[in-house]
Amino acid sequence: MAGINDLIEQHILQYESRLKHIDELLQRAESAEDQEQEPELKEIKHGREELSGEIEKLKKQPPEYWSKLGLEKAGPMGAWDAVAQRLEKLVERIDRKK
Repeated sequence: MAGINDLIEQHILQYESRLKHIDELLQRAESAEDQEQEPELKEIKHGREELSGEIEKLKKQPPEYWSKLGLEKAGPMGAWDAVAQRLEKLVERIDRKK
């Protein structure tokens, strides 16, 4: 059975993996240089920065913090999903224009 520190590390790795996915999608969207999508892309970038800051805060939390929240509910996973889905839809729209 995994200890609390292993579970914390697993969650942090999940968040970092999602951040990497978002960064890859952002790179695709930015490379399209679609001025029409610029306002939405700017909002998404702002959301990405907020989520990145949340990861850094979570990394600094002691195990008691995670235990109190419950690992299943801890962290910004819902917010990650929302930002990634919005970005994926934006990239799809940009790709269809090409």
